[in-house]
Amino acid sequence: MKQPGFYPHPVEEPIKLIQTHISYVFLTGDYVYKVKKSVNFGFLDFSTLELREHFCLEELRINQPNAPEIYLEVLPITKTGEKFFLGDQGTPVEYTLKMCQFPQDALLLKMFEQGKLTEAHLEELARVVAHFHTQAATNDYIRSFGEPAKVREAIEENYQQTEKYIGEPQTQQQYQETKQYTDTFFAQHQELLTTRLQNNWIRECHGDLHLGNICLWHDKMQLFDRIEFNQPFRFVDVMYDVAFVVMDLEAREAKELGNAFLNTYVEQTGDWEGLQVLPLYLSRQAYVRAKVNSFLVDDSDVPEQAKQEAAATASKYYRLAWEYTKFRQGKLILMSGLSGSGKTTVARQLARRLGAIHLRSDAVRKHLAGISLEQRGGDELYTTKMSQDTYKRLLELGIKLASLGFPVILDAKYDRLSLRREAIAKANNHSLPVQIICCTAPQEVLRDRLLSRTGDVSDATADLLEQQKAASEPFTEAEKPLVTTLDTSKFPLKSVIESVYHLMATR
Repeated sequence: MKQPGFYPHPVEEPIKLIQTHISYVFLTGDYVYKVKKSVNFGFLDFSTLELREHFCLEELRINQPNAPEIYLEVLPITKTGEKFFLGDQGTPVEYTLKMCQFPQDALLLKMFEQGKLTEAHLEELARVVAHFHTQAATNDYIRSFGEPAKVREAIEENYQQTEKYIGEPQTQQQYQETKQYTDTFFAQHQELLTTRLQNNWIRECHGDLHLGNICLWHDKMQLFDRIEFNQPFRFVDVMYDVAFVVMDLEAREAKELGNAFLNTYVEQTGDWEGLQVLPLYLSRQAYVRAKVNSFLVDDSDVPEQAKQEAAATASKYYRLAWEYTKFRQGKLILMSGLSGSGKTTVARQLARRLGAIHLRSDAVRKHLAGISLEQRGGDELYTTKMSQDTYKRLLELGIKLASLGFPVILDAKYDRLSLRREAIAKANNHSLPVQIICCTAPQEVLRDRLLSRTGDVSDATADLLEQQKAASEPFTEAEKPLVTTLDTSKFPLKSVIESVYHLMATR
């Protein structure tokens, strides 16, 4: 398949071969041909021709809906005499999946390496993945893979398959402590996992959603290479997919991009409770990347230099999987200020720097009402009762997530003393540090910002400013030590964020 004459169409020479631990991938110019290796790793079995044909067809079936412009057809590789042919011209000896070859620069991985991947790209990817998950199939059979015992079985398999790598590239300490974390998680959080199942968060997901399996092509985010060979890898909690993207970015020291993806995704779906299982899946995904790189070290077809690189990569991922299991101190940050004061802009960028969960009251309110974030809310969305429910839900989520070790930013007006007092009291009850960031700007600036606002989740308009100002209650003497006040009209946003970040780090 590296010979140009094998193909019934023009090719770009030389034909490039890319190997993974399970596939040979041939890049010919206009088309890509993927051939599955004759391997059996337990979690996948391509050991017979019949199985390779079956899984080629499965890969085509499950990937075409997400990337119809990429996935084309499955073709037999046949043999007549001593000659091989692409297509049905003799006895099939192998099967190949034919795909359109998009420019490698369209891969999110390449975009990242070239410094072209932006927060806006990750926010758009989050919206695409959120829509994909919302539409993904679920039923009793799929949900059964969310049973705690089955989730544990899949994770335990990773440990069993990597015991032989203890010493190099895995360490004994990392292995034992990572495994101890998951053992403890399954012992203590059976109810949480069962609730995820009951609330239909176990769906037919992607299963291998990292930057190398996503491209921006024809102005669309396209998800490809969905796992076809193992149902337990695909019938999973939606947070399994989310964790893969976040982990992949964090492994590349791009935590701010990971935060942009994560916060946009959970805001779109309203699945903030899913963050309770995120650390489990972050560790699991890093461990899987370590495992597959370990397998490459044992592959006789892989050159020695590539084996050495794979061992170093595996070591990095084993360490990352271990680091995800370490508890961190959470904190609660309350935003405060009138509409248009820059609360959300400051909160969003501060979340990137802190790796914080950004909870917007406007998004929480609309999820409670059961309407889309893009839909403008009517008067019923802003009744006293709905506002009370919104702040209650906001604080409930904030305390729950901060108690797990997340920094959490509650992005709301927090203009009433009673609301701030309740948040501070609950944070204190859970031994959580709490801070308040109050954003201000001159009245004319607030008005101009609201008049020019478009495409935002918030429904606030300029005619509400006087009412908001009259209802605001000043900070008490007890609150003032917790408060950082920012005039967002005076300084560039970047300098504001940096000053607040460093101020918070010293408190």
